[in-house]
Amino acid sequence: MKRDINIFEFPLNLGLKKKEHETEPGVRKLPDWLRKLGFHQEIDPVSILRLEAPQYSMKPDRESGVLNAEAIIAYAQKQSDFILSHHQKNTFHIVLGGDCSILIGTAVALKKLGSFGLFYLDGHTDFIPVSLSETAAAAGMDLAIITGMGHEKLINVDGLQPYFLEENIYCAGNAETDDEEYVKQIMNSDIHYFDLEHLRKKGFEHTAEDFLQMIKSKGLDGFFIHLDADVLKDELMPAVDSRMEDGIDYQNLREILTPLVRSPLCFGIEITVLDPDYDETGIYTKPFVKNLIQIIKNKED
Repeated sequence: MKRDINIFEFPLNLGLKKKEHETEPGVRKLPDWLRKLGFHQEIDPVSILRLEAPQYSMKPDRESGVLNAEAIIAYAQKQSDFILSHHQKNTFHIVLGGDCSILIGTAVALKKLGSFGLFYLDGHTDFIPVSLSETAAAAGMDLAIITGMGHEKLINVDGLQPYFLEENIYCAGNAETDDEEYVKQIMNSDIHYFDLEHLRKKGFEHTAEDFLQMIKSKGLDGFFIHLDADVLKDELMPAVDSRMEDGIDYQNLREILTPLVRSPLCFGIEITVLDPDYDETGIYTKPFVKNLIQIIKNKED
């Protein structure tokens, strides 16, 4: 069955701590940047839906310890309502950030729709408590937050904690493996974890197929894909907030995403953290766009 496509734009950057030379993190420009480079035109969605984000700030939150926590929660609630009021059955949803904290709003929406799995493709685990965070920024803790680790105000929006069950999540692509305490957090969880080395050994397509089998065997209502651009090798995509030298290449990306987006159970894909301020000519974003279009448009071939 052919599915329509909707694009949701959530240009939130409150989940990042700006660098000293920045006025604000440039990830909020990502939807407009992708549109300029022809992504929207080639995807040809039925609708393009946008929820404007608050102005950037770096407001500490004493209760949670998380930067901009109150504003992030307020946006997540609006985002959840926005998705629920516009989503349609048999539609593939492309969600454009913004930073990774937009996953919170989507997670709340999906929890209201049923029981969903998550394929988390990222160069980091983002699964740590605030006590281990060097920045106190939510984008580096979003996987922890959506599974119930953190302050009540973040993890229990509308009394829905947890938004995703750990055992229904695949976290793949982490290249930050030299910090034992960082890695220990996810190793001690029920999340299916594949760091970059493990992912290469297991095989990209094989990992995706195993995930799909898990979704089917558990009878889940569907699943969502989180794609952080920093999962790519630095030579391919340096225009991100937290660069890692090692990562996957575009062939790997096609191998792992193609089976996922072809599944009728795939609610959609979220694309985050690509910062246009670090790619003024588009030399890195253009191949990124080309590959995403190929993966998404061929999803039913």
